[in-house]
Amino acid sequence: MKPTLIDTRHGTDNQHSFSNGNCLPYTGVPFGMNYFAPQTNGENGSWWFNPRDRVFQGFRLTHQPSPWMGDFSYFVMQPFNGKLKEQSVFHAQSSYRPDESVFNPSYLEITAQRYQLTTRLIPSMYGGVLTVHYTQKEAGLLLSLPGKYQLTIEDAHTVSGSIINYAGCEDKDFSFYFTLRFQQPLTLENPLEQVGTDGCITFSFGDIKEQIIQFGTSFINLEQAKLNLSRELDWQPEDYLAQSEEQWAHYLNKIDIQDKNPQRRSTFYHNLYRAFLFPQTFYEKDSDEQIIHYDTLAKEVKPGFLYTNNGFWDTYKTVYPLYSLIAQEKYAEMLEGFLNSYRESGYLPKWLSPDERGLMPGTLIDAVIADAAVKNIRPDLMPEFLDAMIKGATIQSENSNYGRQGTTDYLTYGYVPAHYHESVNHTLDYCYSDFCISQVAKTLKESVIAEHYGRQAKNYLTIFDPSTGFMRAKQTDGTFKEDFDNHRWGGDYAEGSAWQSSFAVYHDFKGLIKAFGGQDKFLEKLIDLCNQPPAFNVDGYGFEIHEMSEMAATEFGQLAISNQPSFHLPYLFSYLGKPEFAQPLLKQLMIQEFNDSPTGFPGDEDNGSMASWYIFNSLGLYPVCPGSGEYVIGIPLFDRAVIHLSNGESLTITTSPNQEQQQFVDHIRYNDSLHESLIFDHEALMKGGKIDFTLGTVPRPKNYKEEQLPFSI
Repeated sequence: MKPTLIDTRHGTDNQHSFSNGNCLPYTGVPFGMNYFAPQTNGENGSWWFNPRDRVFQGFRLTHQPSPWMGDFSYFVMQPFNGKLKEQSVFHAQSSYRPDESVFNPSYLEITAQRYQLTTRLIPSMYGGVLTVHYTQKEAGLLLSLPGKYQLTIEDAHTVSGSIINYAGCEDKDFSFYFTLRFQQPLTLENPLEQVGTDGCITFSFGDIKEQIIQFGTSFINLEQAKLNLSRELDWQPEDYLAQSEEQWAHYLNKIDIQDKNPQRRSTFYHNLYRAFLFPQTFYEKDSDEQIIHYDTLAKEVKPGFLYTNNGFWDTYKTVYPLYSLIAQEKYAEMLEGFLNSYRESGYLPKWLSPDERGLMPGTLIDAVIADAAVKNIRPDLMPEFLDAMIKGATIQSENSNYGRQGTTDYLTYGYVPAHYHESVNHTLDYCYSDFCISQVAKTLKESVIAEHYGRQAKNYLTIFDPSTGFMRAKQTDGTFKEDFDNHRWGGDYAEGSAWQSSFAVYHDFKGLIKAFGGQDKFLEKLIDLCNQPPAFNVDGYGFEIHEMSEMAATEFGQLAISNQPSFHLPYLFSYLGKPEFAQPLLKQLMIQEFNDSPTGFPGDEDNGSMASWYIFNSLGLYPVCPGSGEYVIGIPLFDRAVIHLSNGESLTITTSPNQEQQQFVDHIRYNDSLHESLIFDHEALMKGGKIDFTLGTVPRPKNYKEEQLPFSI
């Protein structure tokens, strides 16, 4: 798959009140330190790009992982001709034609209609190159520097500086450094040094036809930015393009899709592109080629890997399990970076951007660690990770950004009491994290620890109300909080109601089914979940949040696939031995809710999490419980898929017959043997081979043995 076939505007048509992905059209190398996108409306806060806008305000160097997190260390470059009435983005902006522009992962190309000039931007890991073709006199460049800035014109070919702007950071002087190298000289009309706030600086080049601007950046210091640029100074634009395309091809060709429906194939690869953007690289190489990074807490440069822009509440479910199949080398490096975050802050990260922001319930990096542990990825790091996980589970930080919330109360009562915001989700996430600790301990043969946290992983039962069939907030006296409404969003629940939040028992659905009173009652609950209107009560928030609107926009009952807590819900039928209930639901979700357009997602995509959900489900398997080493079987979407695994083996998945009406899996043959189980084992998949799905138009119910059902403790 060529990166030129990806349109990065996928999922970018959004507004504050409704999300079709809340994505940005990122151009950059995979996991790049910087990304680039056209800015079309800088006055619109985090929604500074929309594919329907026809105004081009410049190329924005950005580090925004989500509109809800905000951008940091960003600036805008806008080529122009002539004299500007005022030095501002507004006075320099130009109309452009979106349908005649190039938006792909490897390069951006835009023609500013006002100036009739065309600019191509090609990224590298730490910089990039702008090639500008001017057609009018008085060629120039506007550099917009929001926040505090310093700028120095070092000579006619070189401009360097720094900016301080961020949505949140431990270091209040957190700076981003840059240096620009012009092939054609400046006319040097500007002061040699400028210091200020929210500046717009113009550079003039005279009457030239072409300008090539190479630039380097750094989070460490200006000397490092210059070093990063120096390693590329002998590159031509075609060299930048070749290396960018090569890096994207490496990842986009990890999975080969063949299908009679070209639009669905395109949707798959647009999602695969999204899966390799985050987390972003936050380390650099010094003059001795040693890996270094900036520690925002100590405010000093440290050795080792570091990554940023990742919310584990979203990504643990799908992103890292995908890497465990096709990007283990990068996964291994990220784990080292996350361990460095722990060493520097004292707690494992939850939401990094650029450092700990402390958002969302739980400490779900625990699942990223446990999944790696059971899949034998970086076993050398697991002893220290186990210590870090146990610290997070037992010691409450004085800074609420770090570690678990209500740790002491959770250990006292077995649940997080109702006076904590989103207490139900905190409790369930801690139970799952306790399971993850137990799994890591098992790999290290720490049996006492494993048994202790294995028992604690059953704490979800303390907040289960059998009379309603929901997880409910509990007071410290052991009574359930009164005035319960199962459609009320917020308050006790995170971005959902009891319907979306009560089934987050990934490690023990067998135990949950028993608590319900048996399979029949649990099945009835799941049917009720799906076969009701997408109703909601806004009392917990006091207003309608966008996740409510997105659930209400489609007719899938309370199965709000638009948000991460619902990702696994269709698979709960398989824990009852009834996968035929899930299969048409999964196929319709993939077909109706996802496409390759600017409105291609049913809700926030979130750092590759929703994209990876689609990737897994379209291949016919899904990691319901990271840390178990299993994938629950779904229904594949494509005629043929070849997965090139990290160890060099290949796994081929075929589906036949494969028309719209085939909504059920009739039977599966795995390496030419009938596969009766409802799961695939990770270790077995990594050996490669062939899985043949035969589909049917009506279900074929079967009786499954206990050992053929998905994992439960």
